[in-house]
Order: sequence, then C-alpha cells, then structure tokens
Amino acid sequence: MVTTFYPPYNFGGDGVFVQQLTQELARRGHQVEVIHCTDSYRLLAGREPEPSDPDHPDVTVHRLRSPFGFLSPLATHQTGLPLFKSARIQEILARGFDVIHYHNPSLVGGPGVLVDGTAVKLYTLHEYWLVCPTHMLFKYGRAPCTRPHCFACTLAHRRPPQLWRYSAMIRKAVEHVDVFIAPSQFVRDKHREMGLDVPIVVLPFFTARKHATTLDPGGPPEATPYFLFVGRLERLKGLQTLIPVFRRYERARLLVAGTGRYETTLRRMAAGAPNIVFLGHQSGEPLCRLYAGAVALIVPSLWYEIFGLVILEAFAQGTPAIVRNIGGMPEIIKESGGGFVYETETDLVTAMDRLLTEPVLRTALGVRGSQAIRQRWSANAHIERYLALVAELAARRG
Repeated sequence: MVTTFYPPYNFGGDGVFVQQLTQELARRGHQVEVIHCTDSYRLLAGREPEPSDPDHPDVTVHRLRSPFGFLSPLATHQTGLPLFKSARIQEILARGFDVIHYHNPSLVGGPGVLVDGTAVKLYTLHEYWLVCPTHMLFKYGRAPCTRPHCFACTLAHRRPPQLWRYSAMIRKAVEHVDVFIAPSQFVRDKHREMGLDVPIVVLPFFTARKHATTLDPGGPPEATPYFLFVGRLERLKGLQTLIPVFRRYERARLLVAGTGRYETTLRRMAAGAPNIVFLGHQSGEPLCRLYAGAVALIVPSLWYEIFGLVILEAFAQGTPAIVRNIGGMPEIIKESGGGFVYETETDLVTAMDRLLTEPVLRTALGVRGSQAIRQRWSANAHIERYLALVAELAARRG
C-alpha cells in the first residue's frame, strides 16, 4: 500500500479505509506492507498525532521521514517526483511484491511513484488528485467545479501552482497502473469526464465497524432525540448549511462529531443555539454509540463526495442516513433503501420530520441499511471482489 496518509498520521476517510483494507487482508493470511509519509502530516497538522490502535502482526508500516522535514513533501508537490524519499521507496518496492496498491500518493511520491515496481498495480481514486490540483473539484473553495480554472483556483486555495501538471507527466505515469478503482459510478464517470482515459472498475468501499447487534449500548437512551453529523469540519463538508436549519428546528438536537480548520467559524455560527452540540473528535466505541442512538445521520456535503464512508458506519449501527444529492452518496441510498436524498432545505426538514414522527419507518430504513452492509459493503464482499480483480490482472499479464 502506497499512500500519503495512514493512521494515526491521517485526517480523513482515505487513511481509515486504507487501514481497514490492510487489516482485513492481513487477517486472511496476506503479508501487507504500507509506505506513507509522516512529514506530510506534520506539515499540514503542525503537530504529532494521537496514538492509535496497533496494526495486525502481519502488517509492516514504513513511516517515511526525511531529514529535510517539510521540504520533502513540498518538493514532491512541486516536482511530481519522490525526490528525497525516492531511494527508500525503491528499496522497499524492489523486494518482489505481488501487488502494489496506490491510494492518494500526492505527497509521498506524486505521479513519479507510479513508475516504480513491477507488480500488479492498482490505484484507488479516493479523491480527484489526478484531475484537480486541489484534489476536491471544489472551485475557489465555494462550489463544485463544473468549468475548470485550475491556476486561479489553486491560488485561491493558497497552494503553489504545479507546473508539471501542464506537461505529459500524469498521462505517462498512469500507463504504469493496471487498473484504477472507483468507489462509485459517479467517481468513474467524473474522472472520464475530466479527461482521465484509463481502465476504471467500480468497487465500493466497505466498513469493518462492528454491527449494532453486538454493540453494548452503554447507558440509557438520549432523552432528547438527535440527528448526527460526522466528519471533518471544513467548508466543503457543508455543516454550515445545517446550522440555520437547527436554529429554527426545536424538535431535535444536532450533535457534531469532528474537528477541522472551519470549526471556529462553525461554532460562532451556532453560538446561542442550545440544541447544536459540538463533541470534538470521536472514534471507536463512543462513535458507534452516537451512530446507534441517532434518529439519522445527516451528510450535507457540498463537493462531489467520492462515496461516503460515514453512511456505511451509520448503516452498520442500524441508523438511516439523509444525504445531499451530490457525488457518490445518492448511489448508496438508492442501492440500499436506507435513507433519503435531499435537494433543498425543505426536502431535508421533511425527511427529518418523517423519521422523528414515524418510528416504524425509521426502523425499516435502518434495517435496510444494515442488510445492505452485509450483502454489498461488508469486508468479505469487498475482499472477494478485490482478490478476484487481482487474479484477473495477474492472469492477463501471464
């Protein structure tokens, strides 16, 4: 696994998913090694991470750290090459792996890292880095990108322009990858629309969260019903669109699990609203309990979400979801029947009212989501398809 971020040196769902995939492969007898860049996390976070749970004994994690510190990921960002970490990466990859799987290699090696190694190569499209210098297709930090103005948008995001993007570097690098994995049909189609002409297969994410039937609730139910938001507190996640709704909505609370750069602004927006509660970062058993006790998870993202791993986490606890009609999220609701998709604020409030006043409906949607996890988005279902894909590519190579 080649990735920029890996727990505990990670910010969002991509690192969490890479760790889950790594652990599930190791539990099935595979030897897995992870290459990631700790300098990138330190550069962006400005601190060391909190400790996390240990990996499976058959997992080896190479936490790359350069003596040049933040200059290493900065050099990769500007050149598209591993540079200061190149020798170590090549040394690890030369050991004869069967599979090399790339996940967001933006700062651990850029497109240049795709050339190294001779194994079957996979690349999961966790975001839009191959077609967008800001990774998110969120134009000027305000709205989903429909007509690219990349140079100006990069400056608006306060990032230095990458001149290598105007060369043939990406086009040549992706030729070294056997197949690209899109977690949703939307992501596959969006990359093709943006000009990425490569083989892409759709393989949805999975969740390894334990199911609600095995979860100790750990206490009495909440006296006041609540809806739940889980995610990074960034503008593109859309929490700011929920705060005015819940200022007027007195029938339930909004609990917010997460931290991020936009948190101060969001807290200021919610000041004086007693039914909006910020809980900070939540994980493990406490987060599972929050999911299980919620009327529903609300995902108000404003960007083209790749998939929506938090939706699966809610389904795993028998909790339905209400999601904005954008990106890959509506596919999850359509395939599972485990919630509602909304376009307008009126749609959102209508869905909230129904789930609050119709407990039978709320339970039925939660059951559908839970069943869909077992059938479509379980670790077993994913790993089976994943290894079948690897076998197909190996056979094709002869």
